[in-house]
Amino acid sequence: MCDCGCNKCGGKVTLNESLAPKEILSEGLKYHMDNDMPLTEHVYRAGSQKYFDLWAEARALYTRGILEVKGDDLEVLTETDLGHYGMFEGKKVPLDFPIELDEAEVEAIYEEAKKKLNKPMRDSSGGKAYKVYVKDPKTKKVKTVRFGSGGLRAKINDKKARNAFAKRHNCAQKKDKTKASYWSCRLPRYAKLLGLKSNFSGFW
Repeated sequence: MCDCGCNKCGGKVTLNESLAPKEILSEGLKYHMDNDMPLTEHVYRAGSQKYFDLWAEARALYTRGILEVKGDDLEVLTETDLGHYGMFEGKKVPLDFPIELDEAEVEAIYEEAKKKLNKPMRDSSGGKAYKVYVKDPKTKKVKTVRFGSGGLRAKINDKKARNAFAKRHNCAQKKDKTKASYWSCRLPRYAKLLGLKSNFSGFW
């Protein structure tokens, strides 16, 4: 729980009062500090708005050197984005927060994915330019493969750029549909599907 071995100090949240007064803290963060409770033993219900707000507050204060944390709290604040949000397929979703889906939701997602198998589409999640649903031959399950970047789009109609890309990425050997490289090498084949201007149908 802690570096010194006492199993008591590992989760303490402390404030550097030389930088900021305790009055700036929210009620929830004050409660954790007053009761020597680590943030991982959260005072608010996991998934509630106050739960995410408290993590966001703690991270903001930690990055400014105002808040000092240890143990699991430090790991959460430095290795995750818990408390922040991102956009996924047009919806605002909490980052790094596992969500349990019921059977109906899982089945709906699976059925929707099956309809779009092996058909690349634009990816609105922000990480990559495109995504495609494929069936993993090993697990027999549908998985999402994300690939490509905006900077590659304009080079589809440039023969030299295509050849250089194909050679650099060894496209002729890319046969695994579950890998991003397979789809990146075949991006021009799906130009119309992705709204890109190209009549080329081979590798880059």
